[in-house]
Amino acid sequence: MPRDSSATKARLLDAAFTEFAAYGIAGARVDRIAEAAGANKRLIYAYFGNKEQLFDEVLQRAMAAGAESVPFDAGDLPGYAGAIFDHLVARPDLMRLRLWKLLERPSATGLEPNAFRRKSAEVADAQQRGEIAQDMEAADLLAMVLAAAQAWFWAAEGVDPEVVSRSWSRQRLALHRSAVVEAARRMTEPRTAGG
Repeated sequence: MPRDSSATKARLLDAAFTEFAAYGIAGARVDRIAEAAGANKRLIYAYFGNKEQLFDEVLQRAMAAGAESVPFDAGDLPGYAGAIFDHLVARPDLMRLRLWKLLERPSATGLEPNAFRRKSAEVADAQQRGEIAQDMEAADLLAMVLAAAQAWFWAAEGVDPEVVSRSWSRQRLALHRSAVVEAARRMTEPRTAGG
């Protein structure tokens, strides 16, 4: 019976995501990834190269899935910030994976720079049309909106994203989400002549 290499790769990537989010690159173990995926650990090296390359692939896959789940609309940055917040509440392991990337593999760029440049260009276009505030550079404004969407997960109370998704009540999450959307609205709302 022929093996399905794409299914095996997908299982390995899923298992690697869980392992890297929990332990980072240095703490992740290839044998645990292989065991969780029900695959031979040699396949990890055959398909992905080394552990760092596997991490890069996991990160790219997570970023691509996030981009599909949270469509970008430069004309509605508050809505975008709220959707990112919702996505992170549903997938708290993404924040941990991102933190490990920042700590252990800052040179792993994946899709981020190109996506950020594209989004910044769309923000600049919306600024030129007068749809959103023009008092910040487009890239700075986008960075601030993204920071607002992620702030609750980095704050002292929300350091462990798993705790946030498990322990916060729906009411509390709704209040935090409203604060994220409101912060993004205030940053992006065009200024009136008198205001």
